[in-house]
Amino acid sequence: MLLVEDDPAIAELLTWHFKREDFEISQTGDGEEALLLARERTPDIVLLDWMVEGLSGLEVCRRLRRAPATANVPIIMLTARGEEEDRVRGLETGADDYVTKPFSPRELVARVNAVLRRVRPALAGEALTYADLEMDLGSHKVKRGGETVPLGPTEFRLLKHFLEHPGWVFSRERLLDAVWGHDADIEARTVDVHIRRLRKAINLGDKPDIIRTVRSAGYALDAAG
Repeated sequence: MLLVEDDPAIAELLTWHFKREDFEISQTGDGEEALLLARERTPDIVLLDWMVEGLSGLEVCRRLRRAPATANVPIIMLTARGEEEDRVRGLETGADDYVTKPFSPRELVARVNAVLRRVRPALAGEALTYADLEMDLGSHKVKRGGETVPLGPTEFRLLKHFLEHPGWVFSRERLLDAVWGHDADIEARTVDVHIRRLRKAINLGDKPDIIRTVRSAGYALDAAG
């Protein structure tokens, strides 16, 4: 865990609770140092205070999402800013969850464990599955209904992102950050091209289309349609 919290008392409290749950913790109260720590060793999860020294937590979140190595790392924001507009800003920037202060450490531990349970297959390098789709991250192979699906590198990364977050709706911009990183030469419409290629590959044989287009919002992996 990377803990980014500049209040020493809160940082000490959280460190104690999570070490008791066998977490290994890197801690800083500085936004710039948080990015350095994340680059040195990719964390499994980030607890990020909104108001920290140097870069704001919001900017740290944004940069973590743009970096390919941390684009899919779960981020839970901790903040005293509890207004709806602030929560929406945090989530739109890329946070997976949002916890307002004061909070229950036990509840926070439970939330962190719940997020990690959801993404653990990706963290462990195992197989990702959803409906009749299977992705073996070790062999870099994809099957649907037991049949091998040939995918290009970009379509593989795109499907991997969807499989790690089934049912979630992602805008083109979020997909660009997660799959392509911060490459400024890539346009948002490029996502549409690769979505079409991915659909063509995984829907061979008139299989149901499980990539849902959400008007004015983006795309989701959704077997329910």
